[in-house]
Amino acid sequence: MALTETAPAATPSSHEGILRRQSLRESAARTYARSLPIVPVRARGLTIEGADGRRYLDCLSGAGTLALGHNHPVVLEAIRAVLDSGAPLHTLDLATPVKDAFTTELFATLPRELAENGRIQFCGPAGTDAVEAAFTLVRTATGREGLMAFSGAYHGMTEGALAASGGARTTAVTRLPYPSDYRCPFRIGGERGAELSARWTESLLDDQKSGVPRPAGMILEPVQGEGGVIPAPDNWLRRMRDVTAARGIPLIVDEVQTGVGRTGTFWAMEHSGIVPDVLVLSKAIGGSLPLAVIVYRADLDTWQPGAHAGTFRGNQLAMAAGRATLAHVRENGLDRRAGELGARMLARLAQLATAHDCIGDVRGRGLMLGVELVDRDADADATGARPADPTLAVAVRSACLDRGLIVELGGRQSTVVRLLPPLTITDEQADAILDRLTDAIAAAVRTIPAPTGTSPTTMRGTSR
Repeated sequence: MALTETAPAATPSSHEGILRRQSLRESAARTYARSLPIVPVRARGLTIEGADGRRYLDCLSGAGTLALGHNHPVVLEAIRAVLDSGAPLHTLDLATPVKDAFTTELFATLPRELAENGRIQFCGPAGTDAVEAAFTLVRTATGREGLMAFSGAYHGMTEGALAASGGARTTAVTRLPYPSDYRCPFRIGGERGAELSARWTESLLDDQKSGVPRPAGMILEPVQGEGGVIPAPDNWLRRMRDVTAARGIPLIVDEVQTGVGRTGTFWAMEHSGIVPDVLVLSKAIGGSLPLAVIVYRADLDTWQPGAHAGTFRGNQLAMAAGRATLAHVRENGLDRRAGELGARMLARLAQLATAHDCIGDVRGRGLMLGVELVDRDADADATGARPADPTLAVAVRSACLDRGLIVELGGRQSTVVRLLPPLTITDEQADAILDRLTDAIAAAVRTIPAPTGTSPTTMRGTSR
C-alpha cells in the first residue's frame, strides 16, 4: 500500500538534527525514542517512512493502538467527516451524535450479557485513567478498599494502576500468581500450575487468618502484554470468574491492549467465554487517537456525579475514528483473520525456535506474539526454562531496526521480542516480518557472545 503523499517537511539531513534536539529538550523518562532512533514523517498501513528516507515495517503499532495500521482510509474519512461538519471538537461529557454512534457500535461488539445490562463511563484519554476509574467504581460499589492483581501485570502509570502492576512498591494490593507454562511460579507449568494458582487465590480469600481481607475487586489481563506476552489459560480464567462471583468480588478485565480483534476474537475474554463485571478499554478503541472507557454492570453504578471526571473525556475525533475502526473490524471479520494468521506466524516462530537454542519460548494469541530470548549456554531448570538474556534481546531489537523492522521488548527482564502488527497485514507482509526477525536473530547471535550470567532489569511499561 502506498504511503500518504503529504507530511511535514523533512529531509535526510534534518534527521540527526531532530533527534539531537529531542535528546536535549525532552524528559529523561522518554522510552521508545531511546531504542528506536527514527523520525517518522509518513505512514500507511504497516509501513513507516523516516526523515532519513528509510522505510520500516511497524510491528509495534502504537503499542497495540493501531488495529488498522497507520492512516487507514476508513479512519481518515471518519475524522474528516467530523472536521468538515462543523461539530464541536471539545464537549466534556455532553451527549453528541458522534458519541452516540461510538457507544452504539461498541455495545454491538460486547457479550450480550454486558451489552444489555451495561453502563459506560468515558474517562480521561489514557488507559491508566480507565483503570483508576474501575478501581474507584468497585470501591464505591462494595464499600471495600483492597484489590487483587497478578504478578507480571501492567495496568498503567498512574499511582493506583502502578500499585496493581508487576513493579509495585506498595502492599496495598494483594499479589497473586499468574499462570505461565515457561516460567511457572510453582515450577510445574501446564494445567497443574494453573490449578495451583487458582487454589492459592481461593485459599487467601477463604482463610480467615490469611491476612487478606475481602477485596473491592480483582483485576487481570487475558494476555499479559508487557509481562511477556503470556496468555492466561481459558480454564483458569473461568475459574477466576467463578471464584470472584461466588464471593461477591467484582472482576475487572483489562483489555486495553488485547481488545478489538487483537487475539483472534473481538475481545480476548471471549476465548474463555467469561463476562466480567467491569471491562477496561483504550488503545485501539480510539482508532489511533486517545480514548478510554470502562463498561460495567448496571448494579455497580452507585457512584455520584463527578466521582470520576476529566476535561478530555469527550474526544469527538477519537470517537469517530474509534467507531469506524470497531465497525471495520467487526464487518470484515478481522478478528478471525488475526487468529488464523497469528496461528500460522506462531507455527513458523516455533520452527525458528528449533533452529536457534537462544529462543526459550514462543507464545501468544492472534496477532499478539512473543519470542523469549535466553542464555543458550546455561542449564535449564526443572521445567526446561533457561535464564533470560537481556543483552541478546537488545541486540536483536537493534538488528531488527537495521533491517527495517520495528519491534519492542517486554517481559520481566525485557527479553521477550513482541510482535503487534496491524490486523490488516497480508500474508506476504507477515512473511516479510518473520524473514527480517529470523535474519536479525541470526545476526545478533553471531555478534553477541553467550552471557556468563544475567542481571535483572526492570520491566518496561507501555505509556497509557
